[in-house]
Amino acid sequence: MADDTTISTLNNLIETCKDGQEGFKQAAEGIQRSDVKSVFYELGQQRAKFAGELQGLVRELGGDAETTSSTAGALHRGWINIKSLVTGKDDAAILNEAERGEDVAVNAYKKALEETLPANVQTIVQRQATEVKTAHDKVRDLRDSANAATN
Repeated sequence: MADDTTISTLNNLIETCKDGQEGFKQAAEGIQRSDVKSVFYELGQQRAKFAGELQGLVRELGGDAETTSSTAGALHRGWINIKSLVTGKDDAAILNEAERGEDVAVNAYKKALEETLPANVQTIVQRQATEVKTAHDKVRDLRDSANAATN
């Protein structure tokens, strides 16, 4: 039974990582600043790597690994697209949305770490959670800088 709970927890994180991967890709395509574009592409690749690690853990536990993003993530990404179209690809608006997406990722990892996970899974989830928090803070700082520049 513990494996089923762990598999479910990991599959939720896989969806979150896939959401981030796709969200960062779309945000990078909409943003004008080349430095931020690079950061977004790197973070998208990071999330793809994280999803792959988690999928491997699910398979080790005998489960079927999630391969797609969540419906909520798709809605969030759609909102980024709409926002970038409406605002004429406004970098500050895109950064605001990216930071909001990162809030979701940080909370998903926090929730996963509240579960009782096998030691090997706990170690990987904790490492990823730390890197997700670092990414969140970087996006937040970029957002704050862009918002300060527009005010």
